[in-house]
Amino acid sequence: MLRKALLLGAAMMAVPALAAGPATPAPNADSVTNGTVTVNGATIPYRAVAGTILVHGADYNDSSDVLAKRGTKLDAGKDDDSKNAPVASMFYTAYFKEGVPAEKRPITFLYNGGPGSASVWVHMGTFGPRRVNTPGDTHLPAAPYALINNPQSLLDVSDVVFIDAPGTGFSRIAGKDAAKEFLGVDGDGEAFTHFISKFLAKYHRYNSPKYLFGESYGTMRSAVVINDLEQDENIDFNGVILLSQILNYDNSDDSPQFNAGVDDPYVLALPTYAATAWYHHCLPAEHPDLKAFLHEVEHFAMTDYTLALRQGADLPDDQRQAIAAKLHDYTGLPVDYILRADLRVNGGEFDQQLQAKTGMATGRLDTRYSSPTIDPMSQEVDYDPQSSAISSAYVTVFNDYVRNTLKYGTDEDYRLYNSQGHWDSHHHQPGHGYQPKGEPNVMTDLAMAMKTNPNLHVMLNAGYYDLATPYFEGVYEMKHLPMPNSLQKNIEYAQYTSGHMVYVDPNTLQQLHDNVAAFIRRTDNLH
Repeated sequence: MLRKALLLGAAMMAVPALAAGPATPAPNADSVTNGTVTVNGATIPYRAVAGTILVHGADYNDSSDVLAKRGTKLDAGKDDDSKNAPVASMFYTAYFKEGVPAEKRPITFLYNGGPGSASVWVHMGTFGPRRVNTPGDTHLPAAPYALINNPQSLLDVSDVVFIDAPGTGFSRIAGKDAAKEFLGVDGDGEAFTHFISKFLAKYHRYNSPKYLFGESYGTMRSAVVINDLEQDENIDFNGVILLSQILNYDNSDDSPQFNAGVDDPYVLALPTYAATAWYHHCLPAEHPDLKAFLHEVEHFAMTDYTLALRQGADLPDDQRQAIAAKLHDYTGLPVDYILRADLRVNGGEFDQQLQAKTGMATGRLDTRYSSPTIDPMSQEVDYDPQSSAISSAYVTVFNDYVRNTLKYGTDEDYRLYNSQGHWDSHHHQPGHGYQPKGEPNVMTDLAMAMKTNPNLHVMLNAGYYDLATPYFEGVYEMKHLPMPNSLQKNIEYAQYTSGHMVYVDPNTLQQLHDNVAAFIRRTDNLH
């Protein structure tokens, strides 16, 4: 189904393995341009650099590279194993405010998720100097689209670097077993870790206040990367900014029926179901205060609903009926449908059923969006209305902008998604060894990073209308990090009347900017 290939997926679709190809991708020369952006009435001059940085696999021996640079000749055959070693050429666009010393200027690394998505979404939607204009919650008209000055650019407080994951965007992978090396939880995390350390060296930014900003699967990546940066590179960061979090795939409301006996996804998605039904006026009663209503639903989800699901087949019929009636009150779904679903409705089923009477499918990434259902008899929705509504604008504007303004990639294909191999979801948890099976869980990684750097600050941002990574799921994961409760004070939360891509709404983008800017100012050790 189309919805499985969107920004958050449990695994990449299996495709033929990538051919070995040349040992090293041939990168374009960096392109440097200049511009200005106006934020809060102030004009900010910046330098933009679009380019690539080479990173190698975890087992790469760089001795031959170092010796070659020094003019030392190696004995024949001694470096044969490294000639076709896996390598990634990672594309980035960096925006530097002019005239500020590095040690006085924070820097933030931003990326999307997928896994296997390019970072066009955060690049064109969040904190760069230009962005796509996507007002409203309906399908945008076709081109031409507007590229506007971004008054919510983060350049007022931080330099920003947008990074494409290996195999996406203009990033390329090559060498023996390159897909196996880079397309997985750990290989991807190592690639980003190495990229960041090389970037800091190249641009002399080691002594700058430093931040990660990941969206969706990018939050899972951030947990791995921040721990790798600390433990492997001895680099502490000031903060980690998470948008639309998922750290444990067992909590996902996408197809939880295939993980029978694990009921948390239904519990954690319920507040988002309620917010969505509230937005579309599908509830049987009026609730004038959304936040107060959601607080009530959260309490029910963690108490009566959780206890009912835990009983399984032992739940008495009268209690089953009472829970179904309450779920109807909070979701607008028919009681008989809820009972037939055994009190467990997954995200795709909810999207399909909520507005079924009107023939409309409800969005997943942003449940405020609706479009005609493809198959009214389908169990789950077959596509995502928000993705269909805005993707053309993002892809079109970025491809025009990167070639005509940033002067990069004229003869290259910008790959929106990675189709070069499967995704390895196995993960080596710090202190616990390799996860032999099951869905990835990186809560331990973030907790380890916070324990070994007790000054690390974390900010969780989420939209009430996000059914790809429900906001309450993120809160639940944060409250269950395996670390001392004293470190919970280092975590702060911000929620918005928006969806997965909080920034598509100009009003919530302004709130996101203000909250992130304030977070950086509080934690950059400059004030």
